[in-house]
Amino acid sequence: MSDHCFLGLDLGTSGLRTLLVNEDGQTVGCSEANYSVDNSLNGWSEQNPKDWIIACQTTMGALCNKFPKEYKKIKAIGVSGHMHGATLLDKTGHVLRPCILWNDTRSHLEAGILDKTENVQALSGNIVFPGFTAPKLMWVAKEEPDIFAKINKVLLPAAYLNFWLTGEAFADMSDSAGTSWLDVGRRDWSQQLLDASNMKLKYMPRLVEGCEIGAAIRPQISKLLGLDSDVVVVGGAGDNAAAACGIGALDENCGFVSLGTSGVLLLARNGYSPLPTSAVHTFCHAIPNCWYQMGVILSATDNLNWLSGVTSKTPAELTGDLGSEIKGPSQTKFLPYLSGERTPHNDANIRACFAGIAKTTGIKDLTQAVIEGVSFALRDCLEALRQTGANPQRLTAIGGGSTSDIWLKVLATTLNVPLDIPKAGEFGAALGAARLAICGLTGQNPKKVMLPPQINRIVEPSYTIQDSYEKAYLQYAKSYSYLKGIK
Repeated sequence: MSDHCFLGLDLGTSGLRTLLVNEDGQTVGCSEANYSVDNSLNGWSEQNPKDWIIACQTTMGALCNKFPKEYKKIKAIGVSGHMHGATLLDKTGHVLRPCILWNDTRSHLEAGILDKTENVQALSGNIVFPGFTAPKLMWVAKEEPDIFAKINKVLLPAAYLNFWLTGEAFADMSDSAGTSWLDVGRRDWSQQLLDASNMKLKYMPRLVEGCEIGAAIRPQISKLLGLDSDVVVVGGAGDNAAAACGIGALDENCGFVSLGTSGVLLLARNGYSPLPTSAVHTFCHAIPNCWYQMGVILSATDNLNWLSGVTSKTPAELTGDLGSEIKGPSQTKFLPYLSGERTPHNDANIRACFAGIAKTTGIKDLTQAVIEGVSFALRDCLEALRQTGANPQRLTAIGGGSTSDIWLKVLATTLNVPLDIPKAGEFGAALGAARLAICGLTGQNPKKVMLPPQINRIVEPSYTIQDSYEKAYLQYAKSYSYLKGIK
């Protein structure tokens, strides 16, 4: 076996994580750099792509300094990125405006119009959510026509990093599936979908599979980063598809539940079985002839972070105060819609609320209500996925919220599914991106490279209180319609 090394870049919403691995996929080292999000206007979420480049240079420089021998052996790079973002380039390759991010809701009117257009759901396999890329471009055309007139390429965040590294505009199908321009079943751009939002095929990047070589690194960039000139960049992936590659979720009903800033319940699917009315996302996987489906809630740990700010207690303190066991659902209820909701409601305007607050209600009650509300929202996602024929027997739990034992117990009980907790180590999107790079350069079968992580322990549902949580969830499921009626 050759002595090559590989790089996985995970372009997250708040920072870039760069992972250096050997050909066996074992971690050599990692580096991180943070950047900010501009939320200065209500419903807006933007980011300067220049910050991604600075973060890339910073993290790769750190790895070069710390692991010089292994760094010089890098032969392929994979990039994972947060999905749906609109990065607009002119004909010289310069960025025209800040990138409009996945959690930006300014284009909700445009999304509604596009969603009702004939064949849009049928071809894209999804509802057109305000966070998707196509309605963002409709908004730019209407509100910023001078910028729209200068557009030469529309790139997703990961594709923009690919472009900076190679000078070529290419993207993989898993990321491109979240634009509302891709025929997800056919895994190709749809002229009909492009026409529906007045876009042109020439604005789109070239499509490649996530584990396929996209282009070689530019000579000036290889010199800048201290890499050999023969380094290649593969298609890469959207962040959730990359995370699925990182935990080995490639086969039918294999997947994970993520308690991150947002919440995700993702399952790999061997075939294409969309159900747009459920508000489930149906996207191409990062490997050929494979798809995945996921339910998404816009605020997961964000809810606990908000409560942390209000109470001046850290999230760990809040959950720690609950102890190790919960005897049953809280009398206080929380609907976790701080930023609107995707699955199953597709409602950009709904907002969170507490109910059942009494004079005796304290911070512990509010904390329990928050972790239960998020868990119930993820159960909503599971029920929506079941409508497509999915039936997971277990899930891997990842994300910052999975460090809370009490939250895991509530979630496992609410979902009625055992949760596998991986041993400490790399198993996220950065590893998935690196694994795609390995497959791209070596031609190895993804299923032999993208193996599941070692499991540290299993969190089983608490069967003694399961019935009470089932009743509490059914009450929760009715609450959205009541909240929506409050103006």
